[in-house]
Amino acid sequence: MQETRLWDPDKGQTVSMRSKEFAHDYRYFPEPDLPPLCLEPGSIDAVRGSLPELPAARRRRFTEAYALSAYDADLLTQSRALADYFEAVAARCGKPKAAANWVLNELLRELPGDDERALAACPIPPAHLAELIALIEEGTISGKIAKDVFDKMYRSGEDARVIVAREGLTQVADAAALGAVVDRVLAEHAKVAGDYRAGKAAALGFLVGQVMKLTQGKANPALVNELLKGKLSKG
Repeated sequence: MQETRLWDPDKGQTVSMRSKEFAHDYRYFPEPDLPPLCLEPGSIDAVRGSLPELPAARRRRFTEAYALSAYDADLLTQSRALADYFEAVAARCGKPKAAANWVLNELLRELPGDDERALAACPIPPAHLAELIALIEEGTISGKIAKDVFDKMYRSGEDARVIVAREGLTQVADAAALGAVVDRVLAEHAKVAGDYRAGKAAALGFLVGQVMKLTQGKANPALVNELLKGKLSKG
């Protein structure tokens, strides 16, 4: 049957669009300058072997090898350049899920596109983004501070460690120093502390937020939670 068919990407199949007329109605005739072309099976196999990893195969590998969701894998393989960038970051930091989140949520928000030209002109090379993720994982900076550092990296082209060192953004993880801040917050918000002791678990989030505010986001969140729970349980 001669017809025009549409491609349904969701179902992965073609569907009929409209019927076509017969070939003679189009006045088709053999092109005299184009002789028949016969390809040897070996030539076809050679070309097939030289092809890069295709999008569908790469999506499957991203979900299997990196444990990414199908949604994230689909977004990261919209272009070969974007998929290459993500893999370069993941290989350097060893945290594929974190790499996917930073690429999809922060990097694409700034880039004018996800093609090869946009990523080639990106002021944050994969190695720099991987270094930023490593700073978070090792506890040097908090996630909140990391977003500010990312913005500065994009504007200046500097790497994360240079910015963190110059601006004194290292996360505070000293229990004694944070303990003093926690004591101050509990004293200034005695009613909220009482609410937590009375069973209102959500009150803890407010107290954590106050500690983070006083430390300009530099406090280690896990340590803040631990200190607050410890002091509140004694009261």
